[in-house]
Amino acid sequence: MSDATLRFPASDRAVLEPYLAPIQSNGSLPFTTLTYAISLDSAIAFSPGTQTVLSGPESKAMTHYLRSRHEAILVGVGTVLADDPSLNCRIEGTTLEQQPRPIVVDPVVRWDCAKSKCLALAEKGKGKAPYVICVQSNPPLSQRKALEAAGGKYIYMDFEDAMTEDGFRFSWNAILVALQKEGIHSIMVEGGGSIINSLLAPSEIDLVSSVILTIAPTWLGQGGVVISPERREKQKQLRLQHTKWHQLGEDAILCGTLRANLSDLRRNRLTVPVPAIEMSDSDKKSEDLNSDGYAVIGKFTP
Repeated sequence: MSDATLRFPASDRAVLEPYLAPIQSNGSLPFTTLTYAISLDSAIAFSPGTQTVLSGPESKAMTHYLRSRHEAILVGVGTVLADDPSLNCRIEGTTLEQQPRPIVVDPVVRWDCAKSKCLALAEKGKGKAPYVICVQSNPPLSQRKALEAAGGKYIYMDFEDAMTEDGFRFSWNAILVALQKEGIHSIMVEGGGSIINSLLAPSEIDLVSSVILTIAPTWLGQGGVVISPERREKQKQLRLQHTKWHQLGEDAILCGTLRANLSDLRRNRLTVPVPAIEMSDSDKKSEDLNSDGYAVIGKFTP
């Protein structure tokens, strides 16, 4: 993957802002944004463990911008084993303090973080070291030392928190409570398939604050890793509300929420922080900046 910095225009940022975390935390569980790229046949990969590129360059820049607007990005162990992702933000001008904290859900410590690209970037000051969520155990000493030396840690959870009605799987409420205790107030959940489908399960869906999907104009065919959550009730749909569509290159972006009440998202005027990135003159003219350096977006009327 290229280490080149990316730009995301102000006009595109404005479309996303109503669906992102409010500036001030209300002390509840972290604001959780579910975002991923998907094909026309609802697949995110050709097969389990296979790296599959779906996003075009414009939507890839959007993903990095979204990372800059969250305190943490979360993936499952399958994603880091398959892709060895960087899990950092490459938007131009992003400081180390603005980098999101990678969170890896790895119940039985299958991932050797000491050899990962993510940790290597953290050691170079180009990202933050990950927090790894696992059940109480003793991870390999060399991995723990490397992780802690770079500023990361293992977050140990009780075995009971990993047992749900569906079997051995972390409760999302337990995960969010643990991350809240670490001072994290906004989380971007990126994948993979098991993570996304489990968060969309009937018992967990109320924890999702907003959804931002990238829909690529391609079919992957049968046998792919499909996003298809468990049905809540017979003949009852799980439907996005307050939706907005936006074109980025050849991809379609769909924003929405699963909540009927947008009290924590919708306001007459929504004030959002402007990331410290260099903007062109045309971008600067399209921004309405107040005296505090915030961009004021007009009324949000989905």
